[in-house]
Parts: sequence; C-alpha cells; structure tokens
Amino acid sequence: MDDHPPYPSGLRLSGRRVLVVGGGHVSQRRIPALLAAGAQVVVVSPHVTPAIEGLVRSAEVSWVGRGFADEDLDETWYVIAATDDAVVNEQVSAAAETRRIFCVRADDGTSATAWTPASGHYDGLTVAVLGRREPRRTAAVRDAIVTALHEGVVAAGERRPSVPGVTLVGGGPGHPELISVAGRRALMEADVVVADRLAPRDLLGDLPSTTEVVDVAKLPRGTAARQEEINRLIVERARAGQRVVRFKGGDSFVFGRGFEEVEACREAGVAVHVIPGLSSPLAVPAVAGIPVTHRHVAHDFTVVSGHVPPGHPDSLVDWDAVARLRGTLLLMMAVENASAIAARLVSSGRAARTPVAVVCDGSMPGERTILTTLGALEADLDRHAVRPPAIIVVGEVVAVAHPAAYAPG
Repeated sequence: MDDHPPYPSGLRLSGRRVLVVGGGHVSQRRIPALLAAGAQVVVVSPHVTPAIEGLVRSAEVSWVGRGFADEDLDETWYVIAATDDAVVNEQVSAAAETRRIFCVRADDGTSATAWTPASGHYDGLTVAVLGRREPRRTAAVRDAIVTALHEGVVAAGERRPSVPGVTLVGGGPGHPELISVAGRRALMEADVVVADRLAPRDLLGDLPSTTEVVDVAKLPRGTAARQEEINRLIVERARAGQRVVRFKGGDSFVFGRGFEEVEACREAGVAVHVIPGLSSPLAVPAVAGIPVTHRHVAHDFTVVSGHVPPGHPDSLVDWDAVARLRGTLLLMMAVENASAIAARLVSSGRAARTPVAVVCDGSMPGERTILTTLGALEADLDRHAVRPPAIIVVGEVVAVAHPAAYAPG
C-alpha cells in the first residue's frame, strides 16, 4: 500500500467524457456531481437503477447496456469503477492504468489512482476533503467547514464587490434552521436588515455587529403609512449604496406585500432580488405532522387570508365558494376572525363536524396544536387562550393525522 498522501487537484470535466462502470446506487450517488461539473457521462452496465434510467430518458447521461469492455475507455478523461464485482473493477482499473486515465474504485480505494473527496459548496467555492478510506470522517469535516462558512464562523472573503440593492428574503415559519441557505447568506452580507415582527428573530442575533437592523414594528403606525415608510426606507438606503435585506416571515409573496416592495424598487430604478422562503401555511402544518393533501381525502388545498371578516366590504374572499370546496382550507392571520369565519363556512354548507387544527407558534419552542371542529372552534379558541400567530387547518387531513381524536364515539 502506498503511504504517500494524495495530491489534491480540481478537474475541469465540462464537455469531457467520463465513464461510470456500474449502474447501482453507488453510481447513482456519483453521477449528479459529474453532471453539475458539465461532464459527458457514459454509464456502462447491464442494468441501472430507476433514477439513472430517468437520467437516460432525459438525455442527461448515455447508457451502454452491457458489461465493461476495454474500448469503453476510448476518448475518456476520467473513470469510476463502481460495480459490485471486484474482478470487473480490477479490469477497469488495469485498463485505465494502461491508458493513463485516472480511475476511482468504489470498492477498494487503496487500489485506485484517484479518490472522490467529500465536497460541498459555498458562494462559488468548492470545499473538498480527502482522507484514506474514512468517508464518515471526511464527510464530517466537510460539513463542519461548510456550516462554518454559512454561519460566518470562517471568513470566506469577498467574492465580488459590494453591489447596492434590495433583496427580499423569506425567513420561513420562524425556526432559524428553516431559512434557505441563500437567505441566510444574504442576511450575513447585508448592510441593513429591515425586519418584520414574524421574521425569525434568532437569526438577527447572528448578524455581524456592523449590520444595522431596522425593526418595522417601530415605524409609523397605520398599515398604509407603515408600508409606504418601508418602501421609502429600502429605496433610500439602496440609493445610498447599501445592500438592503427586507426580512419577512414565511414567503415574501404569500400575504407579505413583497411585490409592492418590488414595484417600489423598480419604479425607483433600484436593483431588487427575491429569495423565496418556506411558506407558513404549508410549512407549519408539516412541522406539526399534518399533511395539507392526502390521496384518500384531499386532492387540493386553498390558502385564504382571514384578516378581514366575512361580510366586511373590504373582503375579497367569496366565503360561500370556499365553503363548497372539498379540499383542505388553510387560514392565515385568522385568529381574530376565526369564529365568524367558522360560522360562515358552516352556514354555507361545510359540516360543523369538519376537523380543525390550530397550530400556534409553528416550528418555535412554544408550538402547540389544538384539535377541534368547525362547530367547536370558537369555544376552543377561548378555552385555550389562542393568540396569533397561528395557522388554522380545516379539513379531513387533520383527522388523518390525528385519527384517535376524531374516532367515532
């Protein structure tokens, strides 16, 4: 066994033929990274997994449906021997050695001329860790480095000059780990963060000390005035040459007035970018273990804002039509008007026994779920002292998730 350490190098495989011998799960794991590098991947194997077959059907890889032959290495730059037969892998390795082609062996790294590192990516950087047949250790080190880069523990330096503009970041339902990687990175790079009350507050404590945080709740009162002030603020700061993050809970375009802010930036000639977030009406029930669809009871779902009660002249919701829907109903900002909404749904035809779940503080430490029905919703909200924020889930999916609570008798 050669005790010398491997020589690290980056391969530019774009447009170059890479041979993968074997069509099992090991090959299935290796192929996506090769495709991401732009390689022309050819798989040689009598059989392949359904996932690889899907890549063949979409013309992302080529498949030769037979065993390996030495001539398969013609015009090849790099080869991976990943069959479950050591004899075949040795044949591939020997043929590659003769042709001076670097070969990775999935079954025996000590006999290979190349190793696949544990790799990760951050902001245009590729982090690769090589070890001597210690995949768990190398993967753990890789994860630690990439996590440190994302969290700002390890400085990555400036990849590009600071570009002023506004980025709308959806922070997800509240838990700091449920924000996207792109969203967290935008926060860490911002000069100014304009944050909503429902944006994940824990993330603000991780920001560099030089980042200014503007709390929207402290802006002038009145919904219209506050939104106008937010628009003015983000445009003003971007024009001053700062990178501005408009930080919201959930997703900026789902009852978040995000597009109004996009329009304000466009009208002012300010660059604006949107990073989506996990939308709370979908994420919160999921975290609470409630599906919004289920093939046996719900083939559709409807997300409705409940901040305006039924019958109010400002309401844009046709509650009679909503009551006739058979799928799942997801109510946002509806705690204050939940009693009136439930009464209207029942009077318009939805059964009073329809299961309902009220998920309070979804994904946060104080999360709790109250199970009830449309007919009993008002009383249970009072009994459990429910306060916003909460997502109200109406439909049979609640009973699917909690069958004991809705069992007959």
